[in-house]
Amino acid sequence: MLVEVALPIPLPRTFTYRIDSPVADGTRVRVPFSGRKLVGWVVGAAVPARELKRVRDVERVLDDVPSAPPDVLALCRWIADYYVTPLGVVLRSALPAVLSDTGRTAPPVRTRRVLRIARELPTLTLRDEMFGRAHRQRECYEVLETMGGRADAAHLTDALGFSAAVIRALVDKGVARIVDERTERDPFADIDPGEPARHAPTPAQAAALEALFGAARAREEVAAPFLLYGVTGSGKTLVYIELLREVVERQGRGAIVLVPEIALTPQTVARFRAEFGDVVAVLHSALSDGERFDAWLALREGRRRIAIGARSAIFAPVRDLGAIIVDEEHEASYKQSEAPRYHAREVAVVRAAAAGAVCVLGSATPALESWHNSQRGKYQLLRLRERVEGRPLPPVRLIDLRAERRAEEDSAQPRGRPLIIADSLIEALNERLVKHEQSILLLNRRGYATFVQCRACGHVWHCEQCNVSLTFHRGRKRLVCHYCLHEEAPPALCTECRSDDLAFRGIGTEQVEREIGELFPRARVARMDVDTTSAKWSHHEILERVRTGEVDILLGTQMIAKGLDFPNVTLVGVVNADVAMNLPDFRASERTFQLLTQVAGRAGRGPRGGEVLIQTALPHHYAIQSALSHDFDSFAARELDERAGPGYPPHTRLVNIVISGTDERPVQDAIDQLAGDVLALLARHNAGDRVALTGPAPCPIDRIRGRWRWHFLLRSRSAATLGATCRRIQLEHDVKPGRAELRMIIDRDPVSLL
Repeated sequence: MLVEVALPIPLPRTFTYRIDSPVADGTRVRVPFSGRKLVGWVVGAAVPARELKRVRDVERVLDDVPSAPPDVLALCRWIADYYVTPLGVVLRSALPAVLSDTGRTAPPVRTRRVLRIARELPTLTLRDEMFGRAHRQRECYEVLETMGGRADAAHLTDALGFSAAVIRALVDKGVARIVDERTERDPFADIDPGEPARHAPTPAQAAALEALFGAARAREEVAAPFLLYGVTGSGKTLVYIELLREVVERQGRGAIVLVPEIALTPQTVARFRAEFGDVVAVLHSALSDGERFDAWLALREGRRRIAIGARSAIFAPVRDLGAIIVDEEHEASYKQSEAPRYHAREVAVVRAAAAGAVCVLGSATPALESWHNSQRGKYQLLRLRERVEGRPLPPVRLIDLRAERRAEEDSAQPRGRPLIIADSLIEALNERLVKHEQSILLLNRRGYATFVQCRACGHVWHCEQCNVSLTFHRGRKRLVCHYCLHEEAPPALCTECRSDDLAFRGIGTEQVEREIGELFPRARVARMDVDTTSAKWSHHEILERVRTGEVDILLGTQMIAKGLDFPNVTLVGVVNADVAMNLPDFRASERTFQLLTQVAGRAGRGPRGGEVLIQTALPHHYAIQSALSHDFDSFAARELDERAGPGYPPHTRLVNIVISGTDERPVQDAIDQLAGDVLALLARHNAGDRVALTGPAPCPIDRIRGRWRWHFLLRSRSAATLGATCRRIQLEHDVKPGRAELRMIIDRDPVSLL
């Protein structure tokens, strides 16, 4: 029989193969393709539109049970259609990496040798006859009895001191046998989950839970997604836990909990395991292939029923799915940056609807798309307006950097170094140190200096492959490109004019750390950014030191702005609130407001209260003014109004079409040609008044990793019309590589235009 096979290659079609016997859709097969062996997935019976001259045979069936269950396969089909990506590419991303390895017929399995009792010896007489004077053999046998009739052989030899000869003797006598048992690789197994937290829901939490429970129990009706908008510290996690208790413990169904990449710390997993025990599985990119596969398999087999993970956990093969929770749903990390360019929040909504599951999107600063949907009635809005136990939100005070710099210039005793931390923030930090309280400092820019410039001629050191300046990392003594990771030694002389008068300009977390060390030499400071958290569990180790009081000042980038709940943190300082404000991206103001509001929420979560100090040169900007008063509603109203004129989301749907290549001229020619073809396509289908094309133009960062980048935007109020246009572009207007190695990207619902 003939079947269609989806292959993980960038061609928008499936391929026909012959197979000896029927297999279920979603089954992995190994097939020959263009001189290679590839792993693909059977996605249906083939009905060729024309007679095929040659049909090749499936080389091998790799699954006994389909690796893509029907619900996951259906979800992948939707993603392939909506995000205009080949189905095989979607399936490869949706499943553990080991399942796409052509060199393996089955994923690696970890086993352990276990000694089991094979023959019962119920009387002392039998034992005397069997063991005689072999006291250690008898002792080992009786230890096995006390351990339930089985024990890890390594534990018997290493921990209990029985020799290998004793174990062999038990096997030779037929009273025990050695078996190899499969073990699950669980990196969180040794983490103490602690005791579950128990407290009565607040009235607002109880109202939210009543609505969620009602939706969970009305299984015959698919409820609209819920937007759980709660201020920082309002107890959104408690709502999640109680919903899971209803769905998992009372109804016996499964659930998926998505968290932003950085928020998936052992503390997060520990809290859910404290509540639900070993039914919780973790899916995360930081885990090894084996760890991810074991967690995936435990979910598919029903041994675990709650999947917790970052973006890709939305594909978890959870049985009888009853709830999907997307925590911090506004986070940009939920958007995949490579094909398939899906947004996990949108995929969660689709999967929940298909499964008849409750979908909860939670945030203290909702994405404007989600907020807009709640205002139109597409989502059901649940609000938690106050913090748990009635604690107030921390007061926020602005420090005007312009005034601080003017005062510095007029001062009779200038400090003689760049203005990094204003005097009022220094005083606030010192006050916390005296009181043995903790502080958090945010600067969303890593490294020591953001660029190096020659004072004599103005030359700035740029990356050879990207049109961005190189960042100076003082600890490594290197200039680093944060896009392609190119590194080089810092210069001693200017390469243009040979001057040695070089300036290291701009401020990163390394420079703030040095400043804090000089200002407060006895303070215990921890820095948390990409450079200090690259090792496995490094996030956990730093945060554990904060929790136990071993850190006085936690300094970091945006990864410290969310998910942290430390009652002794009474001060949050933002070193520069304007870092992302002027980026050429329509979401710049939204991201600034979200970051400031989220990091402000880390203060005052305990009985001592707290305050927030924000340093900014734009004190009157509406995003900063709204963060000053924790006022999301006014920010959302103003930002939605600002976006209405240009026609940016959520008022319209957006697609970013990018062409890149190694030579700029062919890239520009190709994007011009494609834009003209798309305008003609729209005219042919009478869609010119429903889809607007803006551009082409160079991307804001016009060269990355040696590739020049040009783009244009498509806007439409109709998602269906925009989707149909994208699919026609994919099928009819594939760019020809040529000498510039041209590539085309269709990014639907982009979160960034950089």
